Amino acid sequence: MSFEMRGETVIGAHELAELKQVFRALHAHLPEHPDLMDTHFLAELQRFLHRRAIEDGVEIADHAAWDRWLAEGSTPWCNRRKA
Repeated sequence: MSFEMRGETVIGAHELAELKQVFRALHAHLPEHPDLMDTHFLAELQRFLHRRAIEDGVEIADHAAWDRWLAEGSTPWCNRRKA
């Protein structure tokens, strides 16, 4: 896992589980920080995770399936967010 500067761009190599964790945390706090929704980072992270989920056979339009894939066997993050 690392970050590397390439000009003005930061390139990162991170474990899938950590990327899922970061996405869950960011998504859970969108109501408090709606400006995050318009960031290139969040959009790219979601696109990347969608592609990986599809490769794993997940129907991303099925919210429960997407939720289970993101949660990696833990309590579904949407349930934790609502609690």
